[in-house]
Amino acid sequence: MPTPRPLLAATAASAALASVFIAPAPARSADGPPTGTYYVQSATTGLNAADSGGAVEQHNPKGNEDHQQWTLRASGSSYVLESTDTAGSCLGRSGDQARTVACSGSDASWELAPTGADQYTLKAPGTDRYLTVGAKPSGSNYPAQLAVGPAGNLASWYLTPATPATRPMPSPDQRTLDQVTFLTAHNAYANGVDGGFAPPFVNLVPNQKRGINQQLTDGVRGFMLDIHQTPDGAILCHNSCTLVSKPVALWVDIQRMVDFLKQHPDQFVTVFLEDYVDPGVLRGELARVSGLSDVLYRPDRTGVRQNGWPKLADLVAANHRLLLLTDHSRSSDESAGLTRDSFGVMYQREWTVENYWSMGSGLGSSDWSCYSRWYDANTTLPLTRTEPAFHPLFVMNHFRDATITSTATTDNTKLADRARRFCQPAARKKPNFLAVDRYDLGDPASAVNTLNTYTYP
Repeated sequence: MPTPRPLLAATAASAALASVFIAPAPARSADGPPTGTYYVQSATTGLNAADSGGAVEQHNPKGNEDHQQWTLRASGSSYVLESTDTAGSCLGRSGDQARTVACSGSDASWELAPTGADQYTLKAPGTDRYLTVGAKPSGSNYPAQLAVGPAGNLASWYLTPATPATRPMPSPDQRTLDQVTFLTAHNAYANGVDGGFAPPFVNLVPNQKRGINQQLTDGVRGFMLDIHQTPDGAILCHNSCTLVSKPVALWVDIQRMVDFLKQHPDQFVTVFLEDYVDPGVLRGELARVSGLSDVLYRPDRTGVRQNGWPKLADLVAANHRLLLLTDHSRSSDESAGLTRDSFGVMYQREWTVENYWSMGSGLGSSDWSCYSRWYDANTTLPLTRTEPAFHPLFVMNHFRDATITSTATTDNTKLADRARRFCQPAARKKPNFLAVDRYDLGDPASAVNTLNTYTYP
């Protein structure tokens, strides 16, 4: 695979690619949102309204599949949302349930009113009843069937354009961290080059085929690492370190990255820890890394939540070039009396959003739907999560349960397409990290370079 072009430099070829995705803004009606084709997306769950055999349910976002696209158009003083798959069938209501109905009927009309940035309510004309997500039963997800009910947070919706207008990428000295996309190696440590990573049978199917140093040379800038606790500290292993021959310690791979950053002062690296160790063990492990404090980036101490992500050039100038993130729970660390961000490891759920990690088994058809890794009975962190001055970084996972060479090759050639048509509208933001198995297959770096030619509005 050719070495990816530097992520901090723009090229004429990349600028040309941007024109593929820059779409004109849809026409706007006189006093409402633009007409055009949309996903009707819950601001609470991030899931999309879908026509399911006449019922309107919230489903995992799935691009232009699964009857989730609706054409918005004015109808008198109101609006209708017509299914792009079934002419004359509109998102409407029947009693207290959302249904697809004839577009010509009164139950298809909605009054749209803004409730915030790109958010709207859809109100049945002449009533105080709104399109809404049903109340969440205790111990379960929000119900699939959408309802017609009272106003409130559950009645707030994004109208997400199916083909959004995009803008050319700013010059290298102006682009912010959340505008840049990085090639990311899933289970970067599981490469069979640097050391063992799993029991003997699993060890035969590595997620990557090149060691960490080569990954850095090849342009990988995001590294997903699984750490487990042993008497020797935090060790890189898949599922368990039992029976693993010659596993690598976390500090060894972090040291490789710090050394690389010292040799390449214009580069930025992010580490994602699937974290099964006590905070004190992790702190001790990182203390062994020489020069870590010189390059460690602390967004919690630099006003990111108040001011947004800084320019990448400013991070480089300040030598803040290594971001460490953990998927561990802050609440459990608080109970233990030591939080990981006290020594510079950020809690991922506070700084990123991430889609569910699996596209399916290693063989056969794949599931391209894009929905939050952190959406279940206990947690609701939608991919669309945002704050007034802060937009979480978007980690896009694109890999299977098992790494089969032929499948990974095919999947990686489709990475840019899934990012643009499926995951980008699902998150309402551009992916910042494209995480793949076998990055050496299918040229996923070309998808990274394409995404680095434009910004999502």
